[in-house]
Amino acid sequence: MTNPLLDFSGLPRFDAITPAHVGPAIDALLAEAETAVAHARTVSPVTWEGFITPLEDATERLGRAWGVVGHLQAVLNTPELREAFNAVLPRVTRFFSALAQDQGLYAQYRALAQSPEFAGFDQARRTAVENALRDFRLGGAELDEDDRARFAQLQEELAALSARFSENLMDATDDFALYVEDRAELAGLPDDVLEACRAAAREEKRNGWKLTLHMPCYLPVQTYADSRTLRETLYRAYGVRASEAGPDDLDNPALIEHTLALRAEMAALLGFGSYAEVSLATKMADSPDDVLAFLRELAGKALPHARRDRAELDSFARDELGLDTVEPWDLAWASEKLRQARYAYSALEVKQYFTEPRVLGGLFDLIHDLYGLRVEPDQAPTWHEDVRFYRLLDGAGKLVGQFYLDPYARSGKRGGAWMNDCRNRRRTAAGEQTPVVYLVCNFGKGVDGKPATLSHDEVVTLFHEMGHGLHQLLTEVGELPVAGINGVEWDAVELPSQFMENFCWEWPRVQAMSAHVDSGEQLPRALFDRMLAAKNFHSGMQTVRQLEFALFDMQLHSGGEASADEVMALLEQVRDEVAVNRPPAWHRFPHQFGHIFAGGYAAGYYSYKWAEVLSADAYAAFEEAPDALAETGARFRHEILARGGSRPALENFTAFRGRAPEIEPLLRHSGMTA
Repeated sequence: MTNPLLDFSGLPRFDAITPAHVGPAIDALLAEAETAVAHARTVSPVTWEGFITPLEDATERLGRAWGVVGHLQAVLNTPELREAFNAVLPRVTRFFSALAQDQGLYAQYRALAQSPEFAGFDQARRTAVENALRDFRLGGAELDEDDRARFAQLQEELAALSARFSENLMDATDDFALYVEDRAELAGLPDDVLEACRAAAREEKRNGWKLTLHMPCYLPVQTYADSRTLRETLYRAYGVRASEAGPDDLDNPALIEHTLALRAEMAALLGFGSYAEVSLATKMADSPDDVLAFLRELAGKALPHARRDRAELDSFARDELGLDTVEPWDLAWASEKLRQARYAYSALEVKQYFTEPRVLGGLFDLIHDLYGLRVEPDQAPTWHEDVRFYRLLDGAGKLVGQFYLDPYARSGKRGGAWMNDCRNRRRTAAGEQTPVVYLVCNFGKGVDGKPATLSHDEVVTLFHEMGHGLHQLLTEVGELPVAGINGVEWDAVELPSQFMENFCWEWPRVQAMSAHVDSGEQLPRALFDRMLAAKNFHSGMQTVRQLEFALFDMQLHSGGEASADEVMALLEQVRDEVAVNRPPAWHRFPHQFGHIFAGGYAAGYYSYKWAEVLSADAYAAFEEAPDALAETGARFRHEILARGGSRPALENFTAFRGRAPEIEPLLRHSGMTA
């Protein structure tokens, strides 16, 4: 029987793939890719069709198969799959490291860039070649033989460290469970959370309720549980995940130290002063100092608002809640009480109006109104019964792309929310390959036959990830290296995703995608007005929290090696500068900071705020022309989404907006203009 990972005739055969298929498939594809590389080194004359096309054919198949394996590792992790993944990971990393510094290929790319053909390339092909030459330099191609070998070794070790970091965090999260049999201890928790916790206990044939550290349980406990003891118990467990406080085999500090040392060594080999400089070589920002200046400028504007937010919270907690001190496990709970008191608005009340089917309908309607596209249910093999599959069609019924949606949290699934590429757009002699993406969230699942309900924050998350998905799905570029998100500067990648969040605050959209889980009634306008009034509630505190993470990340990677104690000391220094809410000394946030140690955001976490400036300013164009939604949407699609990485992100933005980006819309949208 054919190995399903080697079947590229259509969509991945998730219903047939097993861990046993991983090794043989990847070995076969590695051999095929190595043969293609050997041929590409000697092909003459060097042309796009004769050199790049066959090389991309082989490496794309390897990348697609490995992408499926990596995806399964994130969403359906099992001991067998983990073993198969980790067994193959070094070989895959070794291949791509060698590819990035292959002297023969580098010479061929240089020859192509100097050929008469290059002058006739369109912008996408020229950018693809120029990016390749840059990536060869960043991949160590210009190092001597010994240094190239060491560089490749560093990349292999870093890939293994990243996988281990993520696995430790996942396992530490999954390993915790608190069983409660007294209903009184759970006072304040929403009914749907209680039902889900009871169902989880029932699955294990236990009485009462099972509480976990997964977001659909952890966050409601922190926000709504009246028991201070319960909030503290889960907060402590969450805060020391993957640290020295837990099992030795799930301890991430040593991995962090090793990662930082290897990144510093890699930067030095390439002639950079720090890993931060390496990271920024492919981003919009010019230097670590520029990033730090940007973050501190924003901090200067946000800190007065954050300090006022915290002072108001402390006063309310003391006067109304009887808390002399607001401990970290009180923050979310006390904030929710203050929100309710100030705005007569409860996030829990609002959540009952956002049922998953209606929210998805509202999201799909927005895609239609912006871009004239239809989203329809589709069929494909999936990795779990909860996964849905959809197709995206243009006005003439032509297929634009397809996407999977995996909405719910479960054991063996990485926390958070993300979009990933399954298959990218590509134009070949045989025709056009349409893109396919994964959209992954971790919402709570509906129980007792009721649909899942989403908090408004979760609605925003869904729209955010769909924005990433549309960036990939709506590219009109046919060259793989710059199609969709490929080739886009990392600090601009969040522009399309954050842009989509804005529509979650428009009354007609909110009204249309709301239906109370019990009554079916739409969200009342009065409740929406209170929700809108509360939109920027504690925006100062939220902003400086993100700035804390970004400053920590950039400064950490602007230095060299660091011990676990030095990492924690740096974080405390950053908090001295910008924090208004201080976790306890025993809290181990860095040990859980998957974005920078396992998620590709090393020296890049600032991208969220950098891109937020772009996204707020882009949305302002729609505010300025409220009656021209389709026209403005068409320009946004043409100048930003369709272009992929074929031209610089700043040029994309300027072409859409008619000017350089401005920070004022972000400050206005965040309620920080006064």
